[in-house]
Amino acid sequence: MDFYQNGPATLHDLQPERRGHARALVRKHVAARPAALLLPMLYSEMERPALLGIRQGLRKADFLNEIVIALTCENSNEVENVRDFFQDLPAPVTVLWCEGPTVREGMERLAERGFDLRGYSGKGLAVWLGLGAASEDNYAIALHDADIEHYDPKIVHRILLPIVVPEMDFYFAKGYYARLTGERMFGRVVRLFLWPFLDALQTVIPKPSPLLRYMRSFRYPLSGEMAMTSDLARNIRIPTDWGLELGVMGEVYRNATMKRICQVDLGLYSHKHQSVGGGASEGLQRMSMDIASTVFRLLASLEGVTITPETLVTLRVAYRREAQDAIRQYHMDSLANGLVYDRHDEEVVVETLEPLITEAGRGFMTAPSKDQIGEWLRAIAADPESPQRMRGLKAVPVGERAKLLAAARQDTANL
Repeated sequence: MDFYQNGPATLHDLQPERRGHARALVRKHVAARPAALLLPMLYSEMERPALLGIRQGLRKADFLNEIVIALTCENSNEVENVRDFFQDLPAPVTVLWCEGPTVREGMERLAERGFDLRGYSGKGLAVWLGLGAASEDNYAIALHDADIEHYDPKIVHRILLPIVVPEMDFYFAKGYYARLTGERMFGRVVRLFLWPFLDALQTVIPKPSPLLRYMRSFRYPLSGEMAMTSDLARNIRIPTDWGLELGVMGEVYRNATMKRICQVDLGLYSHKHQSVGGGASEGLQRMSMDIASTVFRLLASLEGVTITPETLVTLRVAYRREAQDAIRQYHMDSLANGLVYDRHDEEVVVETLEPLITEAGRGFMTAPSKDQIGEWLRAIAADPESPQRMRGLKAVPVGERAKLLAAARQDTANL
């Protein structure tokens, strides 16, 4: 039993046999605080069994006002295939083609007004576009990836719970879960890089850092499962690399007080696993590089921390020590629980990732203002109709859009 609280409020899963309680609370309050699910996905996910499980689980998510699929694909046939795949869900589904003509036209219009997004792509753009679409007619937006194996719809209602229930009234909720698959620990980037890296930074920078303490207090900072209010969604910038999840946490730190931020226990489930990669542009190495760059940028922009070549040398030594101590702890934990643990392989991963700290630091010092997609509020200031324009809707009053959504939901329910 775990009651531990540190930093943001932690909503534990203390009574798994009563998970229907959270679902009932969400269903009770979504009429007043409608909620959407944003699912960014590549078309290639259609070939993986995980997406079948997600679709099956979402058939039980009848508390959602809307499901937004932010799709990265090559042609309109693929868009139609995804629409057909998700057509039998209890909530209306919007498939947003991130490279499609509707989005391109909207971006051209924004570019004409001095807000140029035409160089962006990938998951960062998909999340940004999806947040804009979902924020139009919803109070709360949940977000998760399309590669979750053994999917359970509890993910959605538990992550929405602290946002839609007025007695809780959080602005942001971050999911956490055990990265345990079979008899092995995963989550290597968090275990072997991010946490030791944050701990090493705390010892190296000259003054205590509330930002580092905030990031370190989350149990799984890199989880893609989160929820937020639509107001917050329109106020945050979105990174365009593997630093997306950490960058969003930094934006939340900048825009919300700690008492309006929480993390939610989502139990135990599995994602696809990345390889270490053959170089700094691949796999876990690329992820670690982007994560380190994101942390450097957040420290500089939010706390005025200076990163120098000398800082990087000391940081590498401190990181290696912290990571080696962590490996010993994971080894002992694995022995106590009968898990398979290759301590040598974990040491090799740390030795591979350590030099990337210097590379990430040099990259940051060369280009400290790394690309982030600006807030939706700026896009709306440039073109007030841009959220509707991007999703292919004609500009109609908010009340009329809500009626259209309600009618679409009823039509889906009657199928």
